[in-house]
Amino acid sequence: MAVKERVGVVVSTKMDKTAVVAVENRSPHPKYRKIVVKTKKFKAHDPENKCQEGDRVRIRETRPLSKTKRWEIKDILTAH
Repeated sequence: MAVKERVGVVVSTKMDKTAVVAVENRSPHPKYRKIVVKTKKFKAHDPENKCQEGDRVRIRETRPLSKTKRWEIKDILTAH
């Protein structure tokens, strides 16, 4: 079974050891073929609080760590 990974931008770091990551999904509309951008937010585990708002990060799916946290930060791609 493959582990899910996503790339997104950190939008909030106000919680301790948690970062909110916004992941964009760009796809053409089925009928009109215009590119539609959908954004989904994931709460990701950041144990050392390394991330800052605006950082581009790769997140990986993991076991449930809290009520809403099921992802962890794998690495920081570009720092803000």
